[in-house]
Amino acid sequence: MDINIGIDTTSRQASATALSKLLASTYTLYLKTHGYHWNVEGPHFQQLHIQFMEQYTEMWTAVDELAERIRALGHYAPASYAEMSKLSAVTEETQRPDWQQMVTTLAAGHEQVAKIARDVLRTAEEANDDATADVVAPRITLHEKTAWMLRATAA
Repeated sequence: MDINIGIDTTSRQASATALSKLLASTYTLYLKTHGYHWNVEGPHFQQLHIQFMEQYTEMWTAVDELAERIRALGHYAPASYAEMSKLSAVTEETQRPDWQQMVTTLAAGHEQVAKIARDVLRTAEEANDDATADVVAPRITLHEKTAWMLRATAA
């Protein structure tokens, strides 16, 4: 069926493409955070184990909402590790960092995702895509706040 939601085909494609990068970057940060949750050690184990769980749980919910918005725009969401890796601005973790490096790496990851979300918001605004803007704007706030809390933890 044709999609007639008041956003032209080109604009829907632009929003979906931008959202796909945000989805992939959020998913990669989710995986990194979940891995850190499993493997964190050190004097702040309990605090970080809980903090990382709260963060990855929130991102797990977010990736579903982002993917569903892509589908509502009439496009397919990336759905494989290969696609996510190709689109993500966040690099996957291949080492076993200590707790402090985990915290600083996650802070940088949240800053990166906040920047991507801001780019998606601009794309959505240019496309008059209010629903995408509504999904993305809170992501900026969340990732900026999380980055701040992680920076404070590492200090």
